[in-house]
Amino acid sequence: MTTATPTVGTGVQATTTTTRVSRVRKRLNSRTATLVSIVIALLWTVPTFGLFISSFRPEDQIKTTGWWTFFSDPQFTLQNYQDVLFGSSSSSGQLASYFINSLAITIPSVLFPTAFAALAAYALAWINFKGRDWLYIAIFALQIVPLQMALVPLLKFFSTGVTVAGVQVLPAWDLVDEQKFAQVWFAHTCFALPFAVFLLHNFIAQLPSDLMEAARVDGATHPKIFRTIVLPLITPALAAFGIFQFLWVWNDLLVALIFAGGGNETAPLTVRLAEMAGTRGNEWQRLTAGAFVSIVVPLIVFLSLQRYFVRGLLAGSVKG
Repeated sequence: MTTATPTVGTGVQATTTTTRVSRVRKRLNSRTATLVSIVIALLWTVPTFGLFISSFRPEDQIKTTGWWTFFSDPQFTLQNYQDVLFGSSSSSGQLASYFINSLAITIPSVLFPTAFAALAAYALAWINFKGRDWLYIAIFALQIVPLQMALVPLLKFFSTGVTVAGVQVLPAWDLVDEQKFAQVWFAHTCFALPFAVFLLHNFIAQLPSDLMEAARVDGATHPKIFRTIVLPLITPALAAFGIFQFLWVWNDLLVALIFAGGGNETAPLTVRLAEMAGTRGNEWQRLTAGAFVSIVVPLIVFLSLQRYFVRGLLAGSVKG
């Protein structure tokens, strides 16, 4: 009685076939992912491109035809932007001053939480003190608190101040004073800190312990370690959070309307756009121009910091 045994050639052929099938699957998956990415990019880009084209079209054209007819009958004007930025005899756009207000609100509202969160994240990751883990858990839990639930208590703190054991921790602020941005800076900083500390802590905690120990052996203190070692290594993470925070604050309407007010001196760009949409719902040419003005700065910030944003997202995916 004889028993059939597989030949070496058969085993090699089966292995080769399996390898080819695996390569084909990888190519198909890669092509599918590329196709899906292209479709998503078009879905995001086409409306923005249409908004850009519409912002330069005359009033009679934008009200009677679609933006795609611009290519068959191109008509170009800068009157929409002139009316929106500087106003006109029939409108009171003047978004230029609101644009400056948005910058005055957004830039400090990004810098403050980034600086405070970086310091707090380093302390929670590399400084041993009693209750550190519970404090981190409490900060992590604050992320699930809805922003709307904190508006009324925060307004009360601003209006009456905070006193602990007879010591005034937070003075009462005059919310009627429209010359101050401190209230909205404070509010945005408070709302951003839980997520910022959580995000930066994950990056800082993954830094090699040998690097920290070597620095301590050389006599480096915590401030020096943070300044010379940690900050350069977490720059991508700081940039990633900075982009998130910038886009959030720049596009915010609720917090700015409550804490900054609706006056010309402190109201951001989003407040003015909401007013234009409510009072001039039929003047599409001004709304398109105003909307495109509001997205120019976020686009510039995102495109200029895109490489840091990608590095920040991928920095924690591979350890070491």
